Amino acid sequence: MSSRIGILKEFFEFLKVRKKLWLTPIVVVLVALGALILFTSTSVAPFIYTLF
Repeated sequence: MSSRIGILKEFFEFLKVRKKLWLTPIVVVLVALGALILFTSTSVAPFIYTLF
């Protein structure tokens, strides 16, 4: 788990140093869509559908 946090920290530092902060919303949306796809294919799906 700590390696994933390290990768995320390094990625956001790269964005900050390279002045690519405009990529952050794109990455957040892609991660959210990936999580939604992951959750809809598991047993969590019925609970997500009740939210919408």
